Amino acid sequence: MGEQDNYVASIHNQEYLKPFSTREINHESMIFMGGRATETLNGEWHYVEDLYDVGLRDSWNRPRATGPAGPAEPWDFHVAEGALSRLPGCWNVIEPRLFYFEGTVWYSRTFDYRRQTPDERVFLRIGAANYDTRIFLNTRFLGDHVGGSTPFFVELAGLDEGENQLLIGVDNTRLDDRVPMRNTDWYNWGGIYRDVELVRVPATFIRDFAISLVPGTGFTTIGVSCELAGSQVDGTAERAARLTIPELEIDMEIPIADGSGRATFDARPNLWSPENPVLYDVSLSFGDDRVTDRVGFREIVVDGTDVILNGKRIFLRGVSVHEDDAENGKLLSEADLRRRFTHVKELGANFMRLAHYPHDERVARMADREGILLWEEIPVYWAIDFDNELTYADAENQLTELIKRDRNRASVIFWSVGNENADTDARLSFMSRL
Repeated sequence: MGEQDNYVASIHNQEYLKPFSTREINHESMIFMGGRATETLNGEWHYVEDLYDVGLRDSWNRPRATGPAGPAEPWDFHVAEGALSRLPGCWNVIEPRLFYFEGTVWYSRTFDYRRQTPDERVFLRIGAANYDTRIFLNTRFLGDHVGGSTPFFVELAGLDEGENQLLIGVDNTRLDDRVPMRNTDWYNWGGIYRDVELVRVPATFIRDFAISLVPGTGFTTIGVSCELAGSQVDGTAERAARLTIPELEIDMEIPIADGSGRATFDARPNLWSPENPVLYDVSLSFGDDRVTDRVGFREIVVDGTDVILNGKRIFLRGVSVHEDDAENGKLLSEADLRRRFTHVKELGANFMRLAHYPHDERVARMADREGILLWEEIPVYWAIDFDNELTYADAENQLTELIKRDRNRASVIFWSVGNENADTDARLSFMSRL
Protein backbone atom coordinates (compact mmCIF):
# COMPACT_ATOMS: atom_id res chain seq x y z
CA MET A 1 0.00 0.00 0.00
CA GLY A 2 1.14 3.52 -0.69
CA GLU A 3 0.77 6.34 1.79
CA GLN A 4 -2.38 7.58 0.06
CA ASP A 5 -3.92 4.09 0.38
CA ASN A 6 -3.05 4.01 4.07
CA TYR A 7 -4.72 7.38 4.56
CA VAL A 8 -7.92 6.23 2.86
CA ALA A 9 -7.95 2.98 4.86
CA SER A 10 -7.68 4.89 8.15
CA ILE A 11 -10.89 6.76 7.42
CA HIS A 12 -12.88 3.51 7.42
CA ASN A 13 -11.05 1.76 10.28
CA GLN A 14 -13.43 1.50 13.25
CA GLU A 15 -10.96 -0.64 15.24
CA TYR A 16 -8.38 2.13 15.39
CA LEU A 17 -8.47 2.42 19.19
CA LYS A 18 -7.64 -1.23 19.97
CA PRO A 19 -3.87 -1.05 19.46
CA PHE A 20 -3.74 2.05 21.68
CA SER A 21 -5.94 0.82 24.55
CA THR A 22 -3.55 -1.54 26.30
CA ARG A 23 -3.79 -0.06 29.82
CA GLU A 24 -0.27 -1.37 30.39
CA ILE A 25 0.72 1.84 32.19
CA ASN A 26 -0.75 1.18 35.63
CA HIS A 27 0.12 0.75 39.30
CA GLU A 28 2.58 -2.04 38.50
CA SER A 29 4.85 0.44 36.71
CA MET A 30 4.86 2.99 39.55
CA ILE A 31 8.17 3.98 41.15
CA PHE A 32 8.63 5.20 44.72
CA MET A 33 9.71 8.82 44.37
CA GLY A 34 10.85 9.93 47.83
CA GLY A 35 14.15 11.79 47.59
CA ARG A 36 14.67 11.11 43.89
CA ALA A 37 16.17 13.74 41.61
CA THR A 38 14.03 14.58 38.59
CA GLU A 39 14.42 16.60 35.40
CA THR A 40 11.41 18.72 34.63
CA LEU A 41 9.66 18.66 31.28
CA ASN A 42 7.25 21.35 32.44
CA GLY A 43 7.04 24.38 30.23
CA GLU A 44 5.99 25.07 26.65
CA TRP A 45 4.54 22.21 24.59
CA HIS A 46 2.88 22.35 21.19
CA TYR A 47 -0.77 21.31 21.24
CA VAL A 48 -3.53 20.48 18.75
CA GLU A 49 -7.13 19.49 19.54
CA ASP A 50 -8.38 16.39 17.72
CA LEU A 51 -12.14 15.96 18.06
CA TYR A 52 -12.38 13.04 15.59
CA ASP A 53 -9.27 11.09 16.73
CA VAL A 54 -7.59 11.65 13.41
CA GLY A 55 -4.27 11.50 15.24
CA LEU A 56 -4.80 7.83 16.10
CA ARG A 57 -6.63 6.93 12.90
CA ASP A 58 -3.97 8.48 10.71
CA SER A 59 -0.88 7.78 12.85
CA TRP A 60 0.28 11.31 13.58
CA ASN A 61 3.22 9.77 15.41
CA ARG A 62 4.89 8.50 12.21
CA PRO A 63 7.18 10.65 10.06
CA ARG A 64 5.58 12.48 7.15
CA ALA A 65 7.11 12.27 3.71
CA THR A 66 7.57 15.65 2.04
CA GLY A 67 8.99 16.79 -1.25
CA PRO A 68 9.42 19.93 -3.33
CA ALA A 69 5.65 20.09 -3.83
CA GLY A 70 4.93 19.70 -0.12
CA PRO A 71 3.43 16.74 1.78
CA ALA A 72 3.15 13.44 -0.06
CA GLU A 73 -0.24 12.79 1.59
CA PRO A 74 -2.94 14.96 3.15
CA TRP A 75 -3.14 15.53 6.88
CA ASP A 76 -5.06 17.95 9.03
CA PHE A 77 -2.36 19.03 11.47
CA HIS A 78 1.30 18.67 12.19
CA VAL A 79 1.40 18.47 15.98
CA ALA A 80 4.95 19.76 16.27
CA GLU A 81 3.79 22.97 14.56
CA GLY A 82 0.75 23.53 16.77
CA ALA A 83 0.21 26.45 19.09
CA LEU A 84 2.15 26.62 22.37
CA SER A 85 0.77 26.05 25.85
CA ARG A 86 2.43 25.64 29.22
CA LEU A 87 2.30 22.33 31.04
CA PRO A 88 1.14 21.45 33.57
CA GLY A 89 -2.21 23.04 32.76
CA CYS A 90 -5.79 22.47 31.66
CA TRP A 91 -6.64 23.16 28.03
CA ASN A 92 -10.05 24.57 29.04
CA VAL A 93 -8.39 27.82 30.19
CA ILE A 94 -6.03 28.27 27.23
CA GLU A 95 -8.61 29.98 25.02
CA PRO A 96 -12.42 30.32 25.04
CA ARG A 97 -13.06 27.84 22.21
CA LEU A 98 -11.53 25.03 24.31
CA PHE A 99 -13.50 25.71 27.48
CA TYR A 100 -16.07 22.96 26.85
CA PHE A 101 -13.90 20.80 24.60
CA GLU A 102 -14.15 17.05 25.14
CA GLY A 103 -11.97 14.77 23.08
CA THR A 104 -8.26 14.32 22.46
CA VAL A 105 -5.64 17.03 22.64
CA TRP A 106 -2.13 16.17 21.43
CA TYR A 107 0.93 17.59 23.16
CA SER A 108 4.39 17.52 21.57
CA ARG A 109 7.88 18.65 22.50
CA THR A 110 11.50 17.66 22.03
CA PHE A 111 14.07 17.26 24.77
CA ASP A 112 17.78 16.57 24.91
CA TYR A 113 19.01 13.35 26.52
CA ARG A 114 22.58 12.61 27.59
CA ARG A 115 23.34 9.33 29.31
CA GLN A 116 24.88 9.84 32.76
CA THR A 117 25.71 6.23 33.71
CA PRO A 118 26.18 3.17 31.45
CA ASP A 119 23.30 1.13 32.87
CA GLU A 120 20.76 3.84 33.78
CA ARG A 121 17.06 3.49 33.04
CA VAL A 122 14.91 6.54 32.31
CA PHE A 123 11.21 6.87 33.07
CA LEU A 124 8.64 9.52 32.24
CA ARG A 125 6.47 10.45 35.22
CA ILE A 126 3.21 12.36 34.79
CA GLY A 127 1.61 13.50 38.04
CA ALA A 128 -1.92 13.33 36.54
CA ALA A 129 -3.68 13.78 33.21
CA ASN A 130 -7.40 13.63 32.53
CA TYR A 131 -8.29 10.98 31.40
CA ASP A 132 -6.97 8.47 28.84
CA THR A 133 -3.32 9.22 28.07
CA ARG A 134 -1.37 7.69 25.17
CA ILE A 135 2.39 8.19 24.97
CA PHE A 136 4.71 8.02 21.96
CA LEU A 137 8.51 8.40 21.97
CA ASN A 138 10.23 9.07 18.64
CA THR A 139 7.17 7.72 16.75
CA ARG A 140 6.98 4.53 18.89
CA PHE A 141 3.86 3.84 21.00
CA LEU A 142 4.83 3.17 24.65
CA GLY A 143 1.41 2.55 26.19
CA ASP A 144 -1.64 4.22 27.67
CA HIS A 145 -2.96 5.04 31.12
CA VAL A 146 -6.56 5.48 32.21
CA GLY A 147 -7.65 7.47 35.23
CA GLY A 148 -7.66 11.21 35.66
CA SER A 149 -6.07 11.94 39.04
CA THR A 150 -3.19 9.58 39.88
CA PRO A 151 0.48 9.53 38.84
CA PHE A 152 1.84 7.13 36.24
CA PHE A 153 5.19 6.09 34.82
CA VAL A 154 6.46 4.67 31.55
CA GLU A 155 10.02 3.65 30.72
CA LEU A 156 11.54 5.60 27.84
CA ALA A 157 13.33 2.62 26.34
CA GLY A 158 15.11 3.39 23.11
CA LEU A 159 16.07 6.97 23.92
CA ASP A 160 18.43 8.53 21.41
CA GLU A 161 21.54 10.36 22.56
CA GLY A 162 20.65 13.94 21.77
CA GLU A 163 17.22 15.13 20.65
CA ASN A 164 14.09 13.05 21.28
CA GLN A 165 10.41 13.76 20.68
CA LEU A 166 7.50 13.05 23.00
CA LEU A 167 3.97 12.96 21.63
CA ILE A 168 1.19 12.59 24.19
CA GLY A 169 -2.51 12.34 23.43
CA VAL A 170 -4.93 13.06 26.29
CA ASP A 171 -8.64 12.24 25.90
CA ASN A 172 -11.05 13.65 28.51
CA THR A 173 -14.26 12.35 26.86
CA ARG A 174 -16.88 11.41 29.46
CA LEU A 175 -18.05 7.82 28.87
CA ASP A 176 -20.48 5.52 30.68
CA ASP A 177 -17.78 2.97 31.54
CA ARG A 178 -15.27 5.43 33.03
CA VAL A 179 -14.53 6.31 36.67
CA PRO A 180 -16.18 8.78 37.11
CA MET A 181 -18.76 8.10 34.42
CA ARG A 182 -20.65 10.56 32.22
CA ASN A 183 -22.73 12.09 35.02
CA THR A 184 -20.91 13.96 37.83
CA ASP A 185 -21.27 17.28 39.62
CA TRP A 186 -17.77 18.64 39.10
CA TYR A 187 -16.18 20.12 36.00
CA ASN A 188 -14.50 17.90 33.43
CA TRP A 189 -11.12 19.57 33.12
CA GLY A 190 -8.84 18.23 30.38
CA GLY A 191 -5.10 18.02 29.95
CA ILE A 192 -1.84 17.20 31.72
CA TYR A 193 -2.35 19.21 34.88
CA ARG A 194 0.41 17.95 37.19
CA ASP A 195 4.19 17.83 36.75
CA VAL A 196 5.87 16.11 33.80
CA GLU A 197 9.30 14.77 34.77
CA LEU A 198 12.14 12.47 33.77
CA VAL A 199 13.38 10.05 36.42
CA ARG A 200 16.73 8.25 36.13
CA VAL A 201 17.26 5.07 38.13
CA PRO A 202 20.04 2.45 38.18
CA ALA A 203 19.65 -0.92 36.46
CA THR A 204 18.28 -2.36 39.71
CA PHE A 205 16.19 0.08 41.72
CA ILE A 206 13.70 0.39 44.58
CA ARG A 207 10.27 0.29 42.99
CA ASP A 208 8.13 0.44 46.16
CA PHE A 209 8.65 1.25 49.85
CA ALA A 210 6.14 1.25 52.70
CA ILE A 211 6.67 1.84 56.41
CA SER A 212 4.26 2.23 59.35
CA LEU A 213 3.43 1.12 62.87
CA VAL A 214 2.23 -2.47 63.11
CA PRO A 215 -1.34 -2.31 64.50
CA GLY A 216 -2.02 -3.91 67.85
CA THR A 217 1.58 -3.97 69.08
CA GLY A 218 1.29 -1.23 71.67
CA PHE A 219 2.94 1.40 69.42
CA THR A 220 6.33 -0.31 69.80
CA THR A 221 6.73 -2.17 66.48
CA ILE A 222 7.39 -0.75 63.03
CA GLY A 223 6.88 -2.74 59.86
CA VAL A 224 8.65 -2.11 56.55
CA SER A 225 8.31 -3.61 53.09
CA CYS A 226 10.00 -2.93 49.77
CA GLU A 227 10.02 -4.17 46.20
CA LEU A 228 12.90 -4.02 43.74
CA ALA A 229 12.96 -4.05 39.96
CA GLY A 230 15.73 -4.53 37.45
CA SER A 231 18.45 -6.79 36.17
CA GLN A 232 19.45 -8.28 39.54
CA VAL A 233 15.89 -9.21 40.48
CA ASP A 234 15.76 -12.61 38.83
CA GLY A 235 14.45 -14.86 41.58
CA THR A 236 17.88 -16.09 42.59
CA ALA A 237 19.82 -13.09 43.90
CA GLU A 238 19.52 -12.63 47.64
CA ARG A 239 20.93 -9.47 49.15
CA ALA A 240 19.91 -6.93 51.76
CA ALA A 241 18.56 -3.40 51.67
CA ARG A 242 19.59 -0.96 54.40
CA LEU A 243 17.04 1.01 56.43
CA THR A 244 18.00 3.99 58.59
CA ILE A 245 15.94 6.21 60.91
CA PRO A 246 18.65 8.30 62.64
CA GLU A 247 16.40 9.89 65.30
CA LEU A 248 15.29 6.42 66.44
CA GLU A 249 18.85 5.02 66.18
CA ILE A 250 17.70 2.51 63.57
CA ASP A 251 20.32 1.21 61.13
CA MET A 252 19.48 -2.28 59.95
CA GLU A 253 19.40 -4.67 57.02
CA ILE A 254 16.18 -5.78 55.31
CA PRO A 255 16.67 -9.25 53.78
CA ILE A 256 15.80 -9.37 50.07
CA ALA A 257 14.56 -12.51 48.35
CA ASP A 258 12.95 -12.76 44.91
CA GLY A 259 12.98 -9.00 44.60
CA SER A 260 11.16 -8.07 47.79
CA GLY A 261 11.88 -7.56 51.47
CA ARG A 262 9.86 -7.35 54.64
CA ALA A 263 10.77 -6.87 58.29
CA THR A 264 9.48 -5.70 61.67
CA PHE A 265 11.53 -4.20 64.46
CA ASP A 266 11.12 -2.67 67.90
CA ALA A 267 11.00 1.11 68.16
CA ARG A 268 9.34 3.72 70.34
CA PRO A 269 8.67 6.75 68.16
CA ASN A 270 6.85 9.82 69.35
CA LEU A 271 3.39 9.24 67.96
CA TRP A 272 2.03 11.48 65.21
CA SER A 273 -1.26 13.28 65.97
CA PRO A 274 -2.96 16.58 65.06
CA GLU A 275 -1.60 18.04 68.30
CA ASN A 276 1.89 16.61 67.75
CA PRO A 277 2.61 16.06 64.03
CA VAL A 278 6.13 14.73 64.54
CA LEU A 279 7.91 13.32 61.46
CA TYR A 280 11.04 11.20 61.12
CA ASP A 281 13.62 11.09 58.33
CA VAL A 282 13.67 7.58 56.85
CA SER A 283 16.10 6.20 54.27
CA LEU A 284 16.20 2.92 52.33
CA SER A 285 19.09 1.93 50.07
CA PHE A 286 19.88 -1.04 47.86
CA GLY A 287 22.97 -1.20 45.66
CA ASP A 288 23.27 2.09 43.80
CA ASP A 289 19.74 3.23 44.62
CA ARG A 290 18.53 5.21 47.63
CA VAL A 291 15.15 6.70 48.54
CA THR A 292 14.04 8.84 51.47
CA ASP A 293 10.82 9.94 53.15
CA ARG A 294 9.55 11.93 56.12
CA VAL A 295 7.14 9.71 57.99
CA GLY A 296 4.88 10.02 61.01
CA PHE A 297 4.03 6.92 63.03
CA ARG A 298 0.50 6.49 64.37
CA GLU A 299 -2.21 3.85 64.79
CA ILE A 300 -5.78 4.36 63.59
CA VAL A 301 -8.50 1.80 64.41
CA VAL A 302 -12.29 1.65 64.72
CA ASP A 303 -14.10 0.39 67.81
CA GLY A 304 -17.84 0.25 67.22
CA THR A 305 -18.74 3.79 66.20
CA ASP A 306 -15.57 5.30 67.66
CA VAL A 307 -12.47 6.24 65.71
CA ILE A 308 -9.39 5.59 67.84
CA LEU A 309 -6.12 7.41 67.18
CA ASN A 310 -3.12 6.17 69.18
CA GLY A 311 -5.41 4.49 71.71
CA LYS A 312 -7.62 7.54 72.29
CA ARG A 313 -11.06 8.33 70.88
CA ILE A 314 -10.95 11.22 68.43
CA PHE A 315 -13.81 13.39 67.18
CA LEU A 316 -13.44 14.41 63.54
CA ARG A 317 -14.33 18.02 62.76
CA GLY A 318 -13.85 18.82 59.12
CA VAL A 319 -14.90 19.87 55.65
CA SER A 320 -15.04 18.47 52.13
CA VAL A 321 -12.68 20.08 49.64
CA HIS A 322 -12.73 20.09 45.84
CA GLU A 323 -9.71 20.71 43.61
CA ASP A 324 -10.72 23.59 41.34
CA ASP A 325 -9.33 27.02 40.63
CA ALA A 326 -11.32 29.69 38.79
CA GLU A 327 -8.40 30.69 36.59
CA ASN A 328 -6.23 27.57 36.36
CA GLY A 329 -8.64 24.64 36.60
CA LYS A 330 -7.00 21.70 38.39
CA LEU A 331 -3.57 23.33 38.38
CA LEU A 332 -3.10 24.49 41.97
CA SER A 333 -0.32 26.67 43.31
CA GLU A 334 1.52 26.15 46.56
CA ALA A 335 -0.12 29.33 47.89
CA ASP A 336 -3.61 28.02 47.09
CA LEU A 337 -2.93 24.73 48.86
CA ARG A 338 -1.56 26.52 51.92
CA ARG A 339 -4.60 28.81 52.00
CA ARG A 340 -6.86 25.77 52.31
CA PHE A 341 -5.01 24.60 55.39
CA THR A 342 -5.23 28.11 56.84
CA HIS A 343 -9.00 28.09 56.34
CA VAL A 344 -9.36 24.62 57.87
CA LYS A 345 -7.47 25.69 60.98
CA GLU A 346 -9.43 28.95 61.25
CA LEU A 347 -12.59 26.82 61.35
CA GLY A 348 -11.18 24.80 64.24
CA ALA A 349 -11.21 21.65 62.10
CA ASN A 350 -8.82 18.71 62.33
CA PHE A 351 -10.01 16.80 59.25
CA MET A 352 -10.39 17.21 55.46
CA ARG A 353 -12.23 15.02 53.00
CA LEU A 354 -10.55 15.28 49.60
CA ALA A 355 -13.66 14.90 47.44
CA HIS A 356 -14.25 13.07 45.13
CA TYR A 357 -10.99 12.03 43.45
CA PRO A 358 -7.30 11.91 44.35
CA HIS A 359 -6.00 15.42 44.99
CA ASP A 360 -2.50 16.81 44.44
CA GLU A 361 0.06 14.72 46.34
CA ARG A 362 1.39 17.87 48.02
CA VAL A 363 -1.83 18.00 50.07
CA ALA A 364 -1.04 14.83 52.02
CA ARG A 365 2.52 15.96 52.71
CA MET A 366 1.23 19.33 53.94
CA ALA A 367 -1.33 17.54 56.09
CA ASP A 368 1.45 15.45 57.64
CA ARG A 369 3.29 18.63 58.60
CA GLU A 370 0.21 20.58 59.70
CA GLY A 371 -1.47 17.80 61.68
CA ILE A 372 -4.66 17.56 59.60
CA LEU A 373 -6.33 14.16 59.15
CA LEU A 374 -7.38 13.18 55.62
CA TRP A 375 -10.03 11.15 53.86
CA GLU A 376 -8.76 10.28 50.35
CA GLU A 377 -11.17 9.07 47.68
CA ILE A 378 -11.49 7.64 44.17
CA PRO A 379 -14.35 8.81 41.90
CA VAL A 380 -16.61 5.74 41.99
CA TYR A 381 -19.47 8.19 41.85
CA TRP A 382 -23.22 7.94 41.25
CA ALA A 383 -24.23 5.73 38.27
CA ILE A 384 -20.99 3.80 37.73
CA ASP A 385 -21.21 0.81 35.34
CA PHE A 386 -20.94 -1.73 38.15
CA ASP A 387 -21.40 -4.75 35.86
CA ASN A 388 -18.45 -3.83 33.65
CA GLU A 389 -15.16 -5.60 34.45
CA LEU A 390 -13.11 -2.93 32.66
CA THR A 391 -14.77 -0.29 34.83
CA TYR A 392 -13.88 -2.29 37.92
CA ALA A 393 -10.28 -2.71 36.74
CA ASP A 394 -10.07 1.07 36.23
CA ALA A 395 -11.39 1.77 39.73
CA GLU A 396 -9.10 -0.81 41.33
CA ASN A 397 -6.08 0.61 39.54
CA GLN A 398 -6.90 4.18 40.59
CA LEU A 399 -7.29 3.05 44.20
CA THR A 400 -4.01 1.12 44.12
CA GLU A 401 -2.13 4.03 42.55
CA LEU A 402 -3.51 6.36 45.23
CA ILE A 403 -2.53 4.00 48.04
CA LYS A 404 0.96 3.41 46.67
CA ARG A 405 1.42 7.17 46.35
CA ASP A 406 0.24 8.11 49.84
CA ARG A 407 0.36 5.10 52.16
CA ASN A 408 3.37 6.46 54.08
CA ARG A 409 1.39 9.59 54.98
CA ALA A 410 0.33 9.54 58.63
CA SER A 411 -2.40 12.07 57.89
CA VAL A 412 -4.38 9.69 55.66
CA ILE A 413 -6.79 7.71 57.83
CA PHE A 414 -9.48 6.73 55.28
CA TRP A 415 -9.28 5.23 51.80
CA SER A 416 -12.72 5.92 50.36
CA VAL A 417 -13.92 3.59 47.58
CA GLY A 418 -16.85 5.70 46.38
CA ASN A 419 -19.75 8.03 47.01
CA GLU A 420 -23.57 8.04 46.71
CA ASN A 421 -24.02 4.87 44.67
CA ALA A 422 -27.22 3.05 43.81
CA ASP A 423 -28.18 0.22 46.18
CA THR A 424 -27.87 -2.79 43.87
CA ASP A 425 -26.26 -6.23 44.06
CA ALA A 426 -23.79 -5.26 41.32
CA ARG A 427 -22.80 -2.18 43.29
CA LEU A 428 -22.36 -4.24 46.48
CA SER A 429 -20.06 -6.70 44.72
CA PHE A 430 -18.04 -3.90 43.06
CA MET A 431 -17.55 -1.90 46.26
CA SER A 432 -16.86 -4.98 48.40
CA ARG A 433 -14.09 -6.07 46.04
CA LEU A 434 -12.53 -2.62 46.27
